[in-house]
Amino acid sequence: MSNVIATYLVHDPKGNLAKKAEGIALGLTIGSWTDLPELEKEQLKKHKGTVIEIKELPELESVNQYLGGKRSRGLIKISYPAANFSPDLPAILTTVFGKLSLDGEVKLIDLDFSPDLAGNFPGPKYGVEGVRRLLSVYDRPLLMSIFKSVIGRDLLYFEKQLREQALGGIDLIKDDEILFDNPLTPFVERIRLAKKILQETEQETGEKTLYAVNLSGRTFELKEKAKRAVELGADVLLFNVFTYGLDILQELTEDAEIAIPILAHAAFSGAVTSSKLYGVSASLFLGKFLRAVGTDLAIFPSPYGSVALEKESALGIAFELSRQDVGWKPAFPVPSAGIHPALVPQLVGDFGVDSVINAGGGVHGHPQGATAGGKAFRQAIHAVQTEHTLEEAAQEQKELADALALWGGTVKV
Repeated sequence: MSNVIATYLVHDPKGNLAKKAEGIALGLTIGSWTDLPELEKEQLKKHKGTVIEIKELPELESVNQYLGGKRSRGLIKISYPAANFSPDLPAILTTVFGKLSLDGEVKLIDLDFSPDLAGNFPGPKYGVEGVRRLLSVYDRPLLMSIFKSVIGRDLLYFEKQLREQALGGIDLIKDDEILFDNPLTPFVERIRLAKKILQETEQETGEKTLYAVNLSGRTFELKEKAKRAVELGADVLLFNVFTYGLDILQELTEDAEIAIPILAHAAFSGAVTSSKLYGVSASLFLGKFLRAVGTDLAIFPSPYGSVALEKESALGIAFELSRQDVGWKPAFPVPSAGIHPALVPQLVGDFGVDSVINAGGGVHGHPQGATAGGKAFRQAIHAVQTEHTLEEAAQEQKELADALALWGGTVKV
């Protein structure tokens, strides 16, 4: 049977999880059941939501205090027949969590698609393998950096930062997500200049660097703007998916003329995922959904910085982006914020080789500048892969030694 199965964390003041679950299943599908004549029951049977599991959880005093009274807690699973909705994410989300999201004490934890329904979503166009192929890098985590403080600056400043980062061995360089089309650094000119500079740095270093340009503007202009970017030779599109909508990203992915990878940014997602009591889980919103609609790389808060996710949530996102038991290509997890070279062993240990190490201040804040910052990260990655400690590697690598002196670690003399 074609369906979606939604898993919810519910908090019930009446202490009757079974009744709560049945109320959700009916309220989001046919509205009522017991009072219907048998003929109508037979007619509506294929549309009725079905409770398939209820798992009680221990009460939490902190939750009771926050909500101002005693609450039963539990995980409930409800199956929604695909006969109720069209096979698109807006229709599915409206069905399983539309008005229910207003409850304030229910959180959507997971959503499982039946295989035939999952086939309506494209998954990544490039994914891990495709992005690696573009870079000819197959055996290590990728390294990404970010333009910093470019708002109000001109193309000369943009060029300087781009060149310095690329010379440091950075694999991908992305726009700041708050850099939009503007007179000082126009979208088209950024692409043209980046293409020229990165061809020059590749001749110097022998390594390819990809530039991710921020795709922005009015929603119905995005596809044509993205196609124009491809015509100009853009490498990657950065996209603020949660301010535009998941369905817009799917539209971009499914367009054959937009034949470059897409890097999804987590901006605005915290408005939906941050609460422990309501909203949508981070692993579903930033992991499974993004992969389903086609992101090739997904940025999300790391567990290590000032804007940090709990480690369990961050690992959950990475798992959903890369799990093998689905029909979509795996996408790159990109844990971000608070990343510096001393964290490389932990990043590789937590997120594996098929991940992207993304740094802003950890590159630009290096005492010798951004080129040295990139080199310090590459040296740290090489040390981890050759089973050396960072301190051992830093004895022969000044860039890494300076980074460890600033951000952590000690160099043995």
